[in-house]
Amino acid sequence: MFDVTTLELREHFASFGQEVAGTFVGAFGLLALVLAAVGIYGVTAYTTRQRTHEIGIRMTLGATKQDVLRLVLGHGLTLMLVGVGLGLVLSFVLTRFLSSLLLGVTSTDALTFSSVAILLCAVALLACFIPAHRAMRVDPMVALRYE
Repeated sequence: MFDVTTLELREHFASFGQEVAGTFVGAFGLLALVLAAVGIYGVTAYTTRQRTHEIGIRMTLGATKQDVLRLVLGHGLTLMLVGVGLGLVLSFVLTRFLSSLLLGVTSTDALTFSSVAILLCAVALLACFIPAHRAMRVDPMVALRYE
């Protein structure tokens, strides 16, 4: 007799490649989520900074901080909803090509699609909230002198 090992060890060696691939896919997915959050934050902060003069005028004319928050978050969330909608449509189309790579998940698993969409929406909301909160604290007189 040679090469005597337990069944658990043989299963571990047989599935090692899939475990490594799953770890890399998870790590790259997390990296993509972080990059998306940084990108959304950057675009929202840039557009909010470009609209500082407009926000100052709105606050001078009587807009409350909640109105400014609603303005900035509304713009960011509109873009986020369009992006998530397009992403869901494209992912439904592409799953039939990737169905051979999915292990233990059907190609149109509703739980997976909804949880990913909810996670992306939560990250986008957080990324939009930071510039919106900064825009709420803008002093109208400073904003009117801006540029």
